[in-house]
Amino acid sequence: MEAEITKKKIRGRPVRSIEEGEIAQAYLYMLWGASAFAVMGALSHLAGERCGWQIVAAARTSVAFVFSLAVAFAWRVRLVLLRPRVLWMRSLVGSVGVLSAFYALTHLPISTALTLSNTFPVWVALLAWPVLGERPTASVWVAVVAGLAGVVLIQRPDAQGSYLASFSALGNAVCTAVAMIGLNRLRGVDARAVVVHFSGVSTVVCLALLVFSGAGVDYVPLGDARLLATLVGVGLAGAAGQLGMTRAFALGNPSKVAVVGLMQIVFACAFDLLFWRRHFDARMVCGILLVTAPTAWLLAHSPLRRSASIHLTN
Repeated sequence: MEAEITKKKIRGRPVRSIEEGEIAQAYLYMLWGASAFAVMGALSHLAGERCGWQIVAAARTSVAFVFSLAVAFAWRVRLVLLRPRVLWMRSLVGSVGVLSAFYALTHLPISTALTLSNTFPVWVALLAWPVLGERPTASVWVAVVAGLAGVVLIQRPDAQGSYLASFSALGNAVCTAVAMIGLNRLRGVDARAVVVHFSGVSTVVCLALLVFSGAGVDYVPLGDARLLATLVGVGLAGAAGQLGMTRAFALGNPSKVAVVGLMQIVFACAFDLLFWRRHFDARMVCGILLVTAPTAWLLAHSPLRRSASIHLTN
């Protein structure tokens, strides 16, 4: 009898209420992560108005590497370098995604960049067929077509340079989908070790791009303390978003929690409206809705394992 009571109650509270509390915490952590990534996007756009986008990307990856490495050492996580090979695929493809993402964030309104970047569930659904043998159902095809229609509406041909930046944001989404499918096959590697590996590789890639870009990068404003603080803020906001989302996936159902992560698009729209006085016409609003609604549905019905979601919070 006593054992039964102990089973039903922990520290005087019903087990069910504790589980509900963890679910609520998972959603709060995901909101924290979504808001932090939206702040990262806003700071990236602000920094990109004053320096080269390559510098913004390097700031994000280097701060994330230091942060993730410190966390790994604090928790005595066993780090990995050469194996498994899928980690290198994830890190290299993810590094291309980082470059694409920050080019888009510094050349597009942040709401547009984040909306297009969050179309990765659409590409997961398409790529899972030839790679995983997961043939899309009729409802998945409807979601995919609706999402792609939203992308077409969001794209504004009258905006200078928007085509390349929009394709960069979509390229980031495709890279995320490829990495997600690859990580679906990963076994036995701590998520924190994966983040350290990715952050280290992406830092090297971004710094190499800085070197090879040469005179094409504007370094002059880097003497400005305000700009330096903004660049550090980009890295810290990205690290905070990574921490919040990782914790959210650890506590809650990944499919349901991931949908809440789309709130970063709402936060980004608010930032565009408040700080950049951006006007959202009917075409743009319809495009964002056509992307986010099917994306949320595809996230909730993703065939991929939980670990893939956790490892992608970088």
